[in-house]
Amino acid sequence: MLERFDVGPRMSEMTVHNKVAYLSGQIPEDTSQDITGQTRQVLAEIDKLLALVASDKQHILRAEVFLSDINDFTGMNAAWDEWVVAGMTPARATVEAKLADPSWKVEIVVTAALP
Repeated sequence: MLERFDVGPRMSEMTVHNKVAYLSGQIPEDTSQDITGQTRQVLAEIDKLLALVASDKQHILRAEVFLSDINDFTGMNAAWDEWVVAGMTPARATVEAKLADPSWKVEIVVTAALP
């Protein structure tokens, strides 16, 4: 069975198949914030989406972090490190990328297991 959440004309915010949740790239709402603030916003959105399917950050299998400026790596990690659960960190990749909106400093994609 395949489920789609927050379906739009171009994409869904999340799809679930075979007890795995695939989230689209999550982006910040308030782009006036610095990298740490934007990352906190994105992580909060990930928490909300995973809660819809009774999952959470401890079940994230993989995370892909896209930074508009790789020099923001330390600031992004400040928010990430306060968010992740020690001993439950997912596989993760971080790259610099030109994001669709120049005001976004970070976009994060995750794949998570459902408990």
